[in-house]
Amino acid sequence: MGYTLPSPDSPREQIRSLTAEKEAIEAELEAQISILQANNSTMQSPLVDPDGFPRADIDIYAVRGARVRVIELRNDLGGVMSKIGTALERVYDPMIVAQTEGPPSEDGEQKPFAKVNGVAPGSPAAEAVRSHCQVWPVVQGSPLQAVAELVGANENRSITIKVLREDKVVFLTLVPKKWGGRGMLGCHIVPYP
Repeated sequence: MGYTLPSPDSPREQIRSLTAEKEAIEAELEAQISILQANNSTMQSPLVDPDGFPRADIDIYAVRGARVRVIELRNDLGGVMSKIGTALERVYDPMIVAQTEGPPSEDGEQKPFAKVNGVAPGSPAAEAVRSHCQVWPVVQGSPLQAVAELVGANENRSITIKVLREDKVVFLTLVPKKWGGRGMLGCHIVPYP
């Protein structure tokens, strides 16, 4: 039994590398701001005296270079933060993962991870799930717990799931809500054999 390294393309690894990049940018940003502070200057303080001559009490060349670099680093930091946000969505937003990927089986095909073996009449699931079906992976990790989290996070909002019904793949739309019965879907989900 060996340890396998995660794929460098996985969202979690992308987040780790982007976080390291963010920390490097922040460190360089602090260094440039310290140059400004050492010269008793800010991003807006004047570089000339009231008579229009360059100030003799600061290193104008260093201050101008630091100001330009601070602006560049702030722009770079904004771009990296945007990429981190997108990668975090791919890790933690089940709907994005469901639409883009799912854990493949050994032969590359996705396999169901849960089975709906009972639907309560009059429940939110009764409309969408009329017969026994198998549910495909929604998120990575503990699949049944992920379904519970997905349902809880999307109360009164529609969610789309991929199911196998009578050997046909079907996409169903459910609206989890409180309905007078147990749970927010009204169906019993068990692990798929």
